[in-house]
Amino acid sequence: MRFPRTFWFGLLALLLALSACDRAPAPASVDPNAAATQAVATLYAGLTQTAQAPSPTPAPLATAAPTAVRTPPALPPPYPAAGYLHPLDTPHPYIEDTCQYLRARWTSTNAAPGTVVMVIMFHSIVAPGGQATDYNQIEAGRFDILMRDLHEQNFVAITPAQLADFLETNAYIPPRSVLLVVDDRHYAQYFDTYFRPYYEQWGWPVVNSWISLNDAIGAAALPENVALFQEGWVDYQAHGVVHNTPISESVGEEYMLSELQGSREAIAANFGRPPIAYIWPGGGFTPRAAELARQVGYRLGFTVNPRGPLMFNWIPLADVADPMRPSYLPEGAVGDPLMVLPRYWAPDADLQIDNVRAMGQEAAAYAEANRAVELEYYDIVCAPVYGPIP
Repeated sequence: MRFPRTFWFGLLALLLALSACDRAPAPASVDPNAAATQAVATLYAGLTQTAQAPSPTPAPLATAAPTAVRTPPALPPPYPAAGYLHPLDTPHPYIEDTCQYLRARWTSTNAAPGTVVMVIMFHSIVAPGGQATDYNQIEAGRFDILMRDLHEQNFVAITPAQLADFLETNAYIPPRSVLLVVDDRHYAQYFDTYFRPYYEQWGWPVVNSWISLNDAIGAAALPENVALFQEGWVDYQAHGVVHNTPISESVGEEYMLSELQGSREAIAANFGRPPIAYIWPGGGFTPRAAELARQVGYRLGFTVNPRGPLMFNWIPLADVADPMRPSYLPEGAVGDPLMVLPRYWAPDADLQIDNVRAMGQEAAAYAEANRAVELEYYDIVCAPVYGPIP
């Protein structure tokens, strides 16, 4: 075994010390040779232990792995429908929770992006051979053309309940849907003549906006309309009680409630089911009336304004009055787009079918182009709380 240099220096120092001790008399009780032997043994043992034991290696300091911070991307604006809407009619979203909207939008079992609904308002259909004399009338021949054009363009008629579910949660409906809404009371013959053929051919339902005034017309028309309702293809929604006095800022809340609540209660009593939609008589509404409509249980409201079609979280409305269209009240101030939904007028609806179809196609392409961005946003911001999209 080789000893380190320090061993020999230490041994030499010890021997010199012992030599000095030889020159000085030691106490009688101390054996110098034994002391030297013990000192050398102690030094040897310490140096041997030092040589054999490895020097301790300092443990590395633990460092936490850096956490990557993901910045959510900016979401795109709503589909603009450029060139299709009037300049003052703009898309209004209505779902405040962005995560809720994106989850419903991209759930695979829901309606696909670009699903579009065309709501059409009918008043009077002029019998064959007659001629329309009013702006809200449509001749029977043009009515038949409209219905067949809708069908040929793959539109499918839906009910108000289907529309409400779609607008609220993006529940599935056909990609091109149409809601057929007849305003005012009509006798069963009206529906049998004009709408029953399309129910029998294609299963298309129709909505009757029922006036609940208990007068002679109501008393005569009610029993046969109840029979239509029981067949399951004519759906009855609220169109006021008095009806002929549209709601405006000049009427009080008492009258508003009598029209809204009174119509709801009368339809529930007569048809066995309360309405979910209020078709504003004469197109009159106010922000307060819309609030009251919500409070008494309505899920939808319809104006007479032909702004455009409906899509999920996308309702075309106007925020300011238009001097060129003074009869169309601006809806933006209501703050609840589902209570002021637009409708196409029957005489002009056929001219809008191509535009509605094109808007649906463009909206679907716009959604697909922004799909990755929206899903990345959902993954960063929403998934930790809402979970993955089904």
